Amino acid sequence: MFPKLAHRTHQAAPFYAVEMAKKAAYLQSQGRDIISLGIGEPDFTAAPAVVEAMQQAAKQGLSGYSPSAGLPALREAIAKFYGTHFNAPVDPRRVIVTNGGSGALMLAALTLIDPGAEVLMPDPCYPANANFILAAGGVTKLIPTHAANRFQLCAADIEMHWNERTRGILIASPSNPTGTSIAPETLSALLAAVKARGGFVIMDEIYLGLSYDSDRQSALVHDDQIIVLNSFSKYFHMTGWRLGWLIVPDHLVEPLEKLASSLAICAPTLSQYGALACFEEETLALFELRRQAFKSRRDFLVPALESIGFSVPAHPDGAFYVYCDVTRHSHDSSKLAEQLLDHAGVAIVPGLDFGPAHAKYMARMSYTTGLDSLQQAVTRMDQTLNKA
Repeated sequence: MFPKLAHRTHQAAPFYAVEMAKKAAYLQSQGRDIISLGIGEPDFTAAPAVVEAMQQAAKQGLSGYSPSAGLPALREAIAKFYGTHFNAPVDPRRVIVTNGGSGALMLAALTLIDPGAEVLMPDPCYPANANFILAAGGVTKLIPTHAANRFQLCAADIEMHWNERTRGILIASPSNPTGTSIAPETLSALLAAVKARGGFVIMDEIYLGLSYDSDRQSALVHDDQIIVLNSFSKYFHMTGWRLGWLIVPDHLVEPLEKLASSLAICAPTLSQYGALACFEEETLALFELRRQAFKSRRDFLVPALESIGFSVPAHPDGAFYVYCDVTRHSHDSSKLAEQLLDHAGVAIVPGLDFGPAHAKYMARMSYTTGLDSLQQAVTRMDQTLNKA
């Protein structure tokens, strides 16, 4: 007889995008041509200079443990990048390099959340976030949001849902799955409402580099004392390198370092040496060209989806996702996702992954593949849904 599992293993939310990816991979192994609009992983990979820097570090034997908070040079580079690109210069001491964005969120959750504490999050949101709250012993409270507010929280939501158990909020701008950002005036009021209640704000800025329609500006501009998490996975296209960071108030640096030194020892050292090359002038120019490529894909995909019967109630201004209303084609986005995979050879993610409020009639489509594939995907979906 096996030992009884911890309750959290049953409470953890499943990740349906991964399950859909598994089925798509199986169909591909059987010879099917599948176009994935599912998993949010860039088709671009690490920049050549990054790979070269990592290889040189390996040849020089620089593969031992780094300081728990990260290589000093990398912390300085990240701090400078936030100043030059996101209008938020920070002291490098406040930067903690982590094992990916996931490692950043795990450290933040363990530092801030006591068992039973409640954390407010928007519905829809990235599904794994709730599992980090759960792992820290906390409780996620999902707040339904709507297209009128671009599927983001606002100060009125804090006033309505904050209670004696609430300790803070976890938000993202731009967001997964919607690709929408929080308007500056809305964000300022939202942060002020949480601060007035003595709560914490964890701001996910993993997709901030992939903003398209306005100046990229960190939430730190509005409140320098929030907790920001970011990653090298999306804008820098280093998904498997497992490298991210936190920017935290001064008083959290020491407790976070203490936890990091025990739970992770350090982020992957060779990845850190490679990441230093991200901030060279030529490498940053390459990332900007890739950002424009993503923008071109968005500018094609949104009107193309609308032309075949999908509705996009809040047009994305960042990330690489389109959050679609599928009502014209189905009243169950999970069944629609199965239909499109089986009959069109196109993988999408049903709304169930991102919270219950809009699960039935919304779906997420990513544009992490080239324009030719996106065009073919739209044609296939059109033929399956409109010309049957």
